[in-house]
Amino acid sequence: MDHFLTEEQQMIKELTRKIAEERIKPVREELDEQEKFPWEIVQELGKADLFRVFLPEEYGGTGGGLMELGVVGEELARVCSGVATTFGVSSLGSFPILLAGTEEQKQKYLPPIAAGERLPAFALTEAEAGSDASNIQTTAVLDGDGYIINGTKQFITNAGEGEIYTVFASIDRSRGVRGLAAFIVEKDTPGFSFGRKEKKMGHRCSSTRELIFEDCRIPKENLLGEEGDGFKVAMKTLDKSRPMIGALAVGIAQGAYEAAAEYASQRVQFGKPIISFQGVSFLLADMATEIEAARALVYSVCRWIDSGAKDISRACAMAKLFSSDMAMRVTTNAVQILGGYGYMRDYPVEKMMRDAKLTQIYEGTNQIQRLVIASRIIKEYASQ
Repeated sequence: MDHFLTEEQQMIKELTRKIAEERIKPVREELDEQEKFPWEIVQELGKADLFRVFLPEEYGGTGGGLMELGVVGEELARVCSGVATTFGVSSLGSFPILLAGTEEQKQKYLPPIAAGERLPAFALTEAEAGSDASNIQTTAVLDGDGYIINGTKQFITNAGEGEIYTVFASIDRSRGVRGLAAFIVEKDTPGFSFGRKEKKMGHRCSSTRELIFEDCRIPKENLLGEEGDGFKVAMKTLDKSRPMIGALAVGIAQGAYEAAAEYASQRVQFGKPIISFQGVSFLLADMATEIEAARALVYSVCRWIDSGAKDISRACAMAKLFSSDMAMRVTTNAVQILGGYGYMRDYPVEKMMRDAKLTQIYEGTNQIQRLVIASRIIKEYASQ
C-alpha cells in the first residue's frame, strides 16, 4: 500500500533500507550468535544522520517526529531487530529530556545524541518494579548541592554502551508514584556501574544489563522536571515510544513474510512450488493482510501524535499491542512454512520468531496495554 510518505520520508526509508541490506544483513547472523554490540553499524547510522530524524532542529535534529522514527525502525527491524532496538532506545532515552528537561539540559545532552556520538538509555524497570512502577526501590536523597542515588535497575537496553541515562528513583517511598523523580546520570559518574550482560532469547546484539548505584552523587541540576514528576515523565515517555515498538514489530513481520514467500516460491514438493498449495498460500495471504493492517495503524498513530494530539495513551497502546501480537503470529507461520529449515539457524525466520517475542514484553507487556486501553474505555463510558 501507498502510505503517502513525504518525499523526505521516502528518502529516509530508502536510505535506511540500503544500510540495512548492505551493512546489517551480511553480519546479522554473526551479531546474533556472538551477542556482539553493533558499534560499527551505530556509527554508520550516525553518519547517515538517522539519529537526527525525530529531534527538533534546535537540538541538532532534522525536525521530524514519530513518523520518521517509525520508518527508520521498521526498515532496520526488517533485517535485524537487535540493531533496530539499539536505535529505537535513542528515542526512548531522549524523550524524557525533551518532555521535562530545561533548555540547558536539552542543549547539553540532545545534540550529541542527534549526531550519534552518545547513546542514551531509559532506566525504569527493577526486579520488584516491572509493570508496577510504584514499587521502585531505588532512592535519591537530596544532599547539599546534589542527590545521592542508591539501588539497582534491571533489563536496561543500551546499558554499558550508552553514556546518558534517564534514571527514575524515589525521593519519598511513602508517596508511591507521587514520590518518584527523574534524573540524568552520565556513564562515568562515580558510584555508577553495570551488572553482567544478560543472555537473551532474541535481540541478542542489543546490550541489556543491570545498572548499579552505590552512593552515586549527581549534581542537583540533573533533576528532570520537579521532584514528584517522575511517574508522569515515565508514562508520557512510554506513550510516545510505544508506536516505535509497533513499527519494529511490523518490520520483523515484514522480513519474516518476505523470507517465507521467497522460500515457498522455490521449494518444490509433489512436483510444484509449495506456494501453489492452498494451505501455504492462505497462510501467506493472512500474513500479508495482518502486516498491512498493523502498518496502517502504526503510521496513523504516528501521524496523529505528530499533528499535536494530546490524549494519546489508548492509541499508542493499541499500536503496540496489535502489531506485536501480529508479529508473533506472522513469524510463527513463517517458521511453519519453512518447516524443518525454519527451525534451523541457517535461515533468518528462526531468529525473527525469537525477536518477535520481545515486542510483546518490553515497554509494557501486552497485558498492560490491554489494561491501558480498557481503562480508557471504562472512563469514556462511565462519564456518559
